[in-house]
Amino acid sequence: MFTGIVEELGEITAVEDLGDAARFRLRGPLVTEGARHGDSIAVNGVCLTVVEHEGDEFTADVMAETLKRSSLGALTVGSRVNLERPMAVGARLGGHIVQGHVDGTGTVLERTPSEHWEVVRISLPADLSRYVVEKGSITVDGISLTVVEAGPDYFTVSLIPTTLALTTLGLKQPGDPVNLEVDVVAKYVERMLGDRVPGDRVPGDRVRGAAE
Repeated sequence: MFTGIVEELGEITAVEDLGDAARFRLRGPLVTEGARHGDSIAVNGVCLTVVEHEGDEFTADVMAETLKRSSLGALTVGSRVNLERPMAVGARLGGHIVQGHVDGTGTVLERTPSEHWEVVRISLPADLSRYVVEKGSITVDGISLTVVEAGPDYFTVSLIPTTLALTTLGLKQPGDPVNLEVDVVAKYVERMLGDRVPGDRVPGDRVRGAAE
């Protein structure tokens, strides 16, 4: 489990094509400190497992399904990536609950700079738009962000200087893909409400007219 608060900008140092998978070697001095085989590290919002660890680098295998459903397949040697270790039990939840399970990809459509922040508009797959609401949370390349505007096929976010300087969103240009993970709470709420038949009661519902 992650929080969407990026710890450092890492770098892809090697990519090995395994046919139906790929093996990445990544450099990240902070996230590799104390890392062990089997640990999880989020890479651009995708939860990956540490296979090997040496010095300030680690390797991770990425299966075909992940390459297909995320933007990791577009990474090459030299690509910068957002890195985050899992949240420790008892730590502050600085962003929101992030699973590291990408729901789909969007594309940076437009960047509108201002004096102290920048507004970025990103395309939104049709099957994810129902989970994105104004002032709600969304994860973009592993970054916990607040939705400013939620359109039918896009959303916007405002980025402060720290986010621009310390994450990949400071580097992304129109046309670049980004990984998206919607708020998991929204998906559970939809599932529970979707199973209801109009007029049925759910345990805990108050009956209209019942005595308090």
